[in-house]
Amino acid sequence: MTELKTFETERLILKPTSVEDAEFFFNLKNSPTWIQYIGDRNVKTIEDARAFITSKIITHREKFGYSNYTVIKKIDSIKIGSCGYYNREDLEGVDVGCAFLPKYQKMGYAYEAGNKIISISFEEFGLTSLKAVTTNDNIPTQRLLEKLGFNFIGKTILLNEKEESLLYEINLA
Repeated sequence: MTELKTFETERLILKPTSVEDAEFFFNLKNSPTWIQYIGDRNVKTIEDARAFITSKIITHREKFGYSNYTVIKKIDSIKIGSCGYYNREDLEGVDVGCAFLPKYQKMGYAYEAGNKIISISFEEFGLTSLKAVTTNDNIPTQRLLEKLGFNFIGKTILLNEKEESLLYEINLA
């Protein structure tokens, strides 16, 4: 397997997510905004988080060469969010997504991390476009996607979801 790269921005470190991030992922996946906008992923214990990271994130990275990154503040090494790539069976193309603990929202971190993810998409992984999905009521994410250069292209219903999601895309090449 190739060496896993860590990326940096002015204020952040984007480190490939590993099982050592299980406690953080448990907290993130059970935060109120995660549950509201992304949904309950049935991660009820830290062991569930380890299993999720191993079966979903690490397996995805081994298959595609890219996956999820844990977002860490440089100044104090606190894990504050996640941002990365997802190949969904119910969506053509590569989906990008970010999530942050509520305490670290509305501080520009999602824009900073998302911008880095977009820039390395083509440079590091040769991706020529990215998709993003969000719920109809997640206005902050819709604004973020537009600020990052994504264009709204329509609505979609994802696998195991009842409501339509908004679908965005950005072309990189």
